[in-house]
Amino acid sequence: MNMMSVLWNLGSFILALGILIAVHEFGHFWVARRCGVYVERFSIGFGKSLWRKVGKDGTEYTLAMIPLGGYVKMLDERVDDVPADKKHMAFNNKPLWQRSAIVAAGPMANFIFAIFAYWVVYLIGIPAVRPIIGDVAPQSIAAEAGISSGMELKSISGIKTADWESANMAMISHIGDKEMVITVTEPNNDYEVQRTLNLSTWSFDPESERVLTTLGIAPYSPAITLSISQLVDGGAAIDAGFRLNDKIVAIDNTPITQWLEVVDAVRSHPEQALLFDLEREGQRVSVTLTPKLKKLANDELIGYAGFAPEVEAWPESYRINLQFGPIEAVGKATEKTWQLVTLTFGMVTKLVTGDVALKNLSGPISIAKGAGMTADYGLVYFLGFLALISVNLGIVNLLPLPVLDGGHLMYFAIEAVTRRPVSERVQDLGYRVGSAILVALMAVALFNDFTRL
Repeated sequence: MNMMSVLWNLGSFILALGILIAVHEFGHFWVARRCGVYVERFSIGFGKSLWRKVGKDGTEYTLAMIPLGGYVKMLDERVDDVPADKKHMAFNNKPLWQRSAIVAAGPMANFIFAIFAYWVVYLIGIPAVRPIIGDVAPQSIAAEAGISSGMELKSISGIKTADWESANMAMISHIGDKEMVITVTEPNNDYEVQRTLNLSTWSFDPESERVLTTLGIAPYSPAITLSISQLVDGGAAIDAGFRLNDKIVAIDNTPITQWLEVVDAVRSHPEQALLFDLEREGQRVSVTLTPKLKKLANDELIGYAGFAPEVEAWPESYRINLQFGPIEAVGKATEKTWQLVTLTFGMVTKLVTGDVALKNLSGPISIAKGAGMTADYGLVYFLGFLALISVNLGIVNLLPLPVLDGGHLMYFAIEAVTRRPVSERVQDLGYRVGSAILVALMAVALFNDFTRL
């Protein structure tokens, strides 16, 4: 990864995190103000202040140096001495329902922001393709369930799958389950039928495998031709004399019918000469290509030619544009956000139960790479990424760990039952244990990030 890529990822990460932290903390801030709580400081980031301003409301608004969180400091007798004339504005003196609402407002703001982000995405429109199955591997889980080429996925366990992104997310949510019920239509037929996939033997590693491949499903894609459409400057193909639109006919006198055969021949012959027979402007010509040596991340050595084939266009009937009017987009955005909430909650639950391994946890480095990649693709993709991370942030903050919003809500729930606040000693112990668990999880996530570099 070059320096420019690192800087781009870092900048995108800071922008994304800053937006999501501001949204989360504004949720606490807005509801606190509506409940009559005096807010002393609204801070985005921790540490030394880079910018600060005191508003007419008396609140200090701060942008701090470390952009890994934020906080809303409210008047509270448990923290500072509060003048008698301001006691009614202290957080601890508010009714239980108001304190609960203030704490819950942060995660709720994250969910609302996700709906807003998807609403904008659906207003702008995002190109996609219908989830039509191309091939099914013999004896695979999909094949045994009666899935065949040409079928279109309509829903998975009740979740509608308008495109492959939705289908992938719905399938991933079934990690650790015994079965998956999918609804499909037959080729050239709108009649929907259900198929049940037996997942008892399913093995899936999200970090190294594609969920579709492990089930034996290959999405439909346009045919890859044998004609050259791209040549890399300084690559082995240009050195050998390849030209655009050349059609590969044979390699070492062996007829070629599929592009995969070209890939296999090049990869398996690093720094070894190969004789290519080409069709060029109606004439047959021969060139000698010596693939350059390329080292992969796993230290495997392969050949690299520096050319790419022409791919046939997608049939128009397979292409869709997920674009809706202002009213309809609200429903679609809400539906999408709810799918993310249920998927994320399900994955967190499976992490706790052990159905999903801790090695699948991702930390700030993975988030930074995702932010940079989606920002590079364009606004709609970056907004979709923000929505995904916002939902994750909301769910994580609702976990019943005392250092998180969910821990405070847990204490409030106990208070509602016992009619008295949880003792300071118990709360302090809970904060220590919760902090230790959170630090351990962050350490695991960071370790996973570094192993993926």
